Amino acid sequence: MEIRPILSALLRSKTGALLIAAQVALTLAILGNAAYIVQDRLAISARPTGADEDNTFYIRLYGFREGIDVPAMLDADLALVGAMPGVRAVATANMMPLAQSGWSLGVRANADVPPNESTNVAFYFSSEDLVEALGLQLVEGRYFTPDEVQVIEPSIANVEPRHVILTTALARHVFPGESAFVGRTLLLGESPMEVVGVVERLQSPWAQLGESGERSIIVPMRQLFPGAQYIVRAEPGQLDRVMREVEDALVAARDDRVLIASTSLQEARANRYRADRSLAWMLVAVMGLLVLVTASGIVGMASLWVNQRRKQIGVRRAIGARQRDILRYFLVENFMVTSFGIAIGLGLALALNQLLVDALEVPRLPLAILPAGVVALWALGLLAALGPAWRAARIPPAEATRSV
Repeated sequence: MEIRPILSALLRSKTGALLIAAQVALTLAILGNAAYIVQDRLAISARPTGADEDNTFYIRLYGFREGIDVPAMLDADLALVGAMPGVRAVATANMMPLAQSGWSLGVRANADVPPNESTNVAFYFSSEDLVEALGLQLVEGRYFTPDEVQVIEPSIANVEPRHVILTTALARHVFPGESAFVGRTLLLGESPMEVVGVVERLQSPWAQLGESGERSIIVPMRQLFPGAQYIVRAEPGQLDRVMREVEDALVAARDDRVLIASTSLQEARANRYRADRSLAWMLVAVMGLLVLVTASGIVGMASLWVNQRRKQIGVRRAIGARQRDILRYFLVENFMVTSFGIAIGLGLALALNQLLVDALEVPRLPLAILPAGVVALWALGLLAALGPAWRAARIPPAEATRSV
């Protein structure tokens, strides 16, 4: 292997080699961090809500006349929708997973926990059928019973539920080290709430990062406001038809209210994660352009080196060098330059990630992602240099020696 002659040649013409090495280093630093951000954003946007997203939607209406008998309206709507073909379950609700707005309150495991250290959780108010309407997985305990459902008048400022269903994430956070949670008590302010059930997962409307996005509570409460919001779960494959028919039926049922919104969980997911997915695909485009620019730079520089060394190649061919020897020479030269750039790029990648962690609070770059980038750039460098190296290897000795 002709390492020393190659190194000597590079040292005599440092500018081109340093430019390619710098380009490779910058590419590795940006690619490593961008690829991890893309992976992280896509993983975040794929997190499950715990609900039957393919078959669930929510619908909001607003009553504009005074004196509406809200309890009677809610009962009539639930009966109407629940009896419609294709409807699997329906429930009242104050908010929806991924809706990006809703209620949150602080809870404590006991009075020994200071109020300012309460755990902030998403509060879902609903009738007793919300678990079934969302298609949640009950892992412990039971659903609410009809007699446990409380009524919230518009004039009531304080909410004091007596029974709750928790998510697994919240239960494990509030009661660390425990494996059974039914029968335990949580405090909302100073008001005790008995845990009657635990669901595997129910994402909050804001879908925060990490476990906090799954710290939710369901309480059996109906809000007696002029507006009404229902969560409807359709039979598999019938979502679009059921949405249209439920909208038409509820609008036709009364002339003193208007339809505000009707949104499927799939639409809510798309809205919630639109920015994350846009960022991910924008970074993918940047990565593609960066790879293209780096490959073009390597091809251009390798072609320049070949043209500058036609005499040298001709002499070597004339004294017995084979095509594969010339090919190997240029590929090894490229590998050395690329490796130098990669060595610098590894440090740059970690430094750039630290800057992003401090400034934008992005996750720390796992070291395991860097070897993949190293291998990719080695392969990119060799493939980009292969064309010019092959052209150099095919230079006939007679053609090259005529210029000596």
